[in-house]
Amino acid sequence: MRRKQADETTPRKGMPDPRLNRTSFLQRFRSQFQDPVFDGMRDAVGQIAEGAWDAYSGHRKSPRTQKAGAGYADPDHDLAIDWIDAAHAIDHARAEYEDASRAPRILIVNGSSRSDHSCPGEMSKSWRLTRIAADRCEAEGIEPLILDLSRLTSEYGRMIHPCKACFSTSPALCHWPCSCYPNYSLGQVHDWMNEIYPLWVAAHGVLLITPVNWYQPSSPMKLMMDRLVCADGGNPDPTRTHGKNAEEAKAIELAGWDYPRHLAGRLFGVIVHGDTEGAQNVRRLLTDWMQSIGMISAGAKAEIDRYVGYYEAYATSHAALDEDMAFQAEVANATLALCEAVAAQRAGRVIAAGMDLEEPRPK
Repeated sequence: MRRKQADETTPRKGMPDPRLNRTSFLQRFRSQFQDPVFDGMRDAVGQIAEGAWDAYSGHRKSPRTQKAGAGYADPDHDLAIDWIDAAHAIDHARAEYEDASRAPRILIVNGSSRSDHSCPGEMSKSWRLTRIAADRCEAEGIEPLILDLSRLTSEYGRMIHPCKACFSTSPALCHWPCSCYPNYSLGQVHDWMNEIYPLWVAAHGVLLITPVNWYQPSSPMKLMMDRLVCADGGNPDPTRTHGKNAEEAKAIELAGWDYPRHLAGRLFGVIVHGDTEGAQNVRRLLTDWMQSIGMISAGAKAEIDRYVGYYEAYATSHAALDEDMAFQAEVANATLALCEAVAAQRAGRVIAAGMDLEEPRPK
């Protein structure tokens, strides 16, 4: 590797400043209180708005912190309590994953944003497939963990904020778990990922179920995928970079980064369904992604892409699924293949050839 010059690693600056002035900030903050019930609370809302402006103008991303303590590179560094709690939840999930006395778990992810509790007024086909998979897991003595991403569209305050791409500056700057959120000064709160990370860590297998949205997995699925970047090479010790110090992170990377794979070895399956085109590409995309982060396919039977009501009316798509008993059976079989792989892995009968080989091209 050629020697890097200082001007090559200096963080590049120059994008337009997104900061709001006080008037714009207060106007935007108050705009969320449109319900007439707040008309009689204008003074209270105004007080809260002024407090929010104080937090914003003071850049108080993490207002509640504590010293990192023993076990961190810099024990005196102030860590956000939110991050500490998330890290502890991941540690607990990892202990459960490694506990051979516990029943194995499969995380089933419903990737559709459609819900009968929001504007579409009807459940998704992905949810029905999720229930088929969960029933099969239970029949095999495997605990299903269901992650219903449609709650992003139907539940108050449920959000997955977009990835800020810290990894592209340097992997050492991408913390595991993600430390970008919550950012209280910007109102970037209610982030779901600190609850989602432990689900992935605790699972012995993961089954992704998604419709095709414009040749891609669903937007909730993609949000989750992007925020899982920290699971593949992310830095588990934010004190090494003293928070988000890009220069320190670059120096750490160039000194030799080990790219820890926090989800390596877990098995996976993929079920993709569409109505016109793109199902095969989405299945390949998801399969390639999970393999790239060190997860192991449960085999060809656990990876399927199908069309339901191909080029038929959307209004009758559920009826089309009712009639497609072969697809429903394939979903059950894909789940069974994943269950069998998980059971075999727990019994020491799965050999992941090449998993321990040294990577000639680290990321």
